[in-house]
Amino acid sequence: MPFIKRNPFGHILFLKKLLIRYLGILTHQRYKGFNTLDIEGSEIIKDLPGENVLFVSNHQTYFADVVAMFHVFNASLSGRVDSIKNVGYIWHPKLNIYYVAAAETMKQSLLAKILAYAGSISIERTWRAEGKDVNRQVKMSDISNIGKALNDGWVITFPQGTTTPWKPIRKGTAHIIKKYKPVVVPVVIDGFRRSFDKKGLRVKKKGILQSFVIKPPMEIDYDNESIEQIIEKLEFAIEQHPSFLKVLKPEEIAQMEQDNQRRRFRKHKHPKGD
Repeated sequence: MPFIKRNPFGHILFLKKLLIRYLGILTHQRYKGFNTLDIEGSEIIKDLPGENVLFVSNHQTYFADVVAMFHVFNASLSGRVDSIKNVGYIWHPKLNIYYVAAAETMKQSLLAKILAYAGSISIERTWRAEGKDVNRQVKMSDISNIGKALNDGWVITFPQGTTTPWKPIRKGTAHIIKKYKPVVVPVVIDGFRRSFDKKGLRVKKKGILQSFVIKPPMEIDYDNESIEQIIEKLEFAIEQHPSFLKVLKPEEIAQMEQDNQRRRFRKHKHPKGD
């Protein structure tokens, strides 16, 4: 029917809004109850353009990472600063947020298919299929679908293409950046692997301090920088460059623990308002 609003992928926006509301309410306690989500840099979100924004992040679970981003982005757009307190922000969610996911993953179950309706851009992985290494050509329709989503709004991608840390950045992300010239915003997450199972559906451990850091948009010379240069920038931006694997000195470990304790203290002493 012509009066039913749909996004460029044919999804009915009213149904998508209901789905995001329901999933948001259902999952809120995972980040603001069972565990604590420490957010930094959310003030960056409200200053971003409404479309052609690409969020790049490290990856720790199939779904919990993306769900956290939906919470943080919508909370930030509603005026909250580094907080997801009071889930009322999800009542009017931003409906043009998409995320890149493996088509194989999004077909595994009914729940995955439901989550796909919330904003998945399902692509065929060129390097992995059914648990085996493969080598196949990139589907141009996958690239054009990501471009279509960027033209409509914001896209979340995990450029390593796996939840295994320290894996190399896939060249496809750099090609997309050069082709569509989006605003590229790095996000670095931690604690999700300890909090949830691999799929990010089951709470594995409670009381975990999860971190969610949004960094300023990257400076990229879209026309003159090579694919390799952009890949290296992405590795540093999401803190997955091999240099981050160095052995930490005892004083560096102590400093990291002090930082974590300071975050916990700040949360309890100065609870963030709505």
